Amino acid sequence: MSTFSDSQPSPEPGIPSGTPIEIVGQDARSAESEAAPPPYIAFEHVSKSFGDVNVLDDVSFSVQAGETLCILGRSGVGKSVSLQQIMGFLKPDSGRIMVAGQDITGFTEDQMETVRKKVTMVFQNGALFDSLSVGENIAFPLRERGQLLEDQIQQVVNGLLDMVGVAGMADLLPSDLSTGMKRSVAIARALSAQPEAILYDEPTTMVDPLMGRLLGNLIQKLKRQLRLTSIVVTHDMRFAERLADHVLFLHQAKAYFFGTMDELKRTDDAFLREFLDLDKLVLPQT
Repeated sequence: MSTFSDSQPSPEPGIPSGTPIEIVGQDARSAESEAAPPPYIAFEHVSKSFGDVNVLDDVSFSVQAGETLCILGRSGVGKSVSLQQIMGFLKPDSGRIMVAGQDITGFTEDQMETVRKKVTMVFQNGALFDSLSVGENIAFPLRERGQLLEDQIQQVVNGLLDMVGVAGMADLLPSDLSTGMKRSVAIARALSAQPEAILYDEPTTMVDPLMGRLLGNLIQKLKRQLRLTSIVVTHDMRFAERLADHVLFLHQAKAYFFGTMDELKRTDDAFLREFLDLDKLVLPQT
């Protein structure tokens, strides 16, 4: 594994050189040398129902290491349920879920804890500890690991705050932050766990357009600098266009479309064309 101290320098602000935190994403050069590597995350014929409501019906898709998948679709089509199944908070009724080469479908809670060290999730509400400061929230996973000295932890915290664009806010409480800033801090806390993959649940919901753009820039930068595998659940087509290597469109519990963004934009499917055309509508000025 490479570290921030021996990786190629970047002109963008980030974690300072020498900070004892590792880049754990797959090295792009090693990926090129391997023939058809297995996906990092895969759904194989996954179905999930809640009572009489069929949320996912025989859904299959995959995400290669270092790629970003955006999951699109209207409300209530199973986008967030898909993320919760990857994290093990929900179990599929049938099918298999593969993460980092392991079939996690039948994993116990103890077994899922090892998976959650590789894959972390940024929730809509941030899920920060209200009683802890911003800095303490980010330091929490580092202290749990018990591998760093306190001055090293503070160095990592300050570097992550700088990376996500909220430098100098370590002493604030979550209640002092806007919704967008809370999500930036939640991303910083997710990064402090040194994951291989991050799942984002509607990161631009209830934030202003400027913060939405900043969050999109941040997710792009993390992919480029740290080579993280990402799944982004969103309803925002423009946001997806900026981020996605592949797109999964869920409709009526089915994987209605899975492919690249270019393939989606060129589709002749009447339903998808309607969705894309409606997304382009601009409300008149009043």
